[in-house]
Amino acid sequence: MPFSENVKPHIPYLRRYARLLTGDQGSGDAIVRAALEAAVAGVTPIDRDLPPRVSLYKLLHDNWKQDTVAPAGGSAAQERLTRIPTKARQALLLTAVEGFSVRDAAIILSVSTDDVDRLAVEAQGAIEDGLRTRVLIIEDEPVVALDIEAIVAEGGHEIVGIARTRQEAVDLYRTNDVELVLADIQLADGSSGIDAVNDILAESDVPVIFITAYPERLLTGERPEPTYLITKPFMPETVAATIGQVLFFFEPAEPAPAQ
Repeated sequence: MPFSENVKPHIPYLRRYARLLTGDQGSGDAIVRAALEAAVAGVTPIDRDLPPRVSLYKLLHDNWKQDTVAPAGGSAAQERLTRIPTKARQALLLTAVEGFSVRDAAIILSVSTDDVDRLAVEAQGAIEDGLRTRVLIIEDEPVVALDIEAIVAEGGHEIVGIARTRQEAVDLYRTNDVELVLADIQLADGSSGIDAVNDILAESDVPVIFITAYPERLLTGERPEPTYLITKPFMPETVAATIGQVLFFFEPAEPAPAQ
């Protein structure tokens, strides 16, 4: 099979990674597109001796040589970015979210394996410091919902409720101060977590993380895709790290002044 065909299935996940890294869907997609165009033009070669997925992520980093990320958020996000080296966040995302081994992450980032371990721990601690929020979980499988609830609570966050259907999700959102939504896409009564999220987003700009066993339904490349996506089955550190990255960039809108 041609090398290009081997890397193609990994491109949607590269976009997911870049979106988490930049905190913005448009910015993340742009650096992926630039890396792929550089490879095609021969400006930044892709290492065909590496496994296709490793070579693709390494291509992104070889082409996008930035020491800092321009945050999508406001002043608070900018201040947080000054405290955490970009490579530390990259090491955390590659290992905890993308599931690379420490060895592969070291190859992608062109650092030592010891550096990867140290940087990931440094990033997680800095990101979690002071970032606590109120979470709505939309999940119809009781065991999975309990697992997510435990991970969220262990991170110091408050769970406002667990919804099993689209209507339950909207009702819980409207009766609680929700600052983050974790949503499955298939719900108990045949309703859609995507529809529930769209109902919620019609009322506010609360950040959403989709957690699904069917990522291909969302990572199509042919329509607007979610900025934040976790694939089932998941590791606890993946959920914790993704929540941290979302909160790292997100700043709630200022309340409207009283009339």
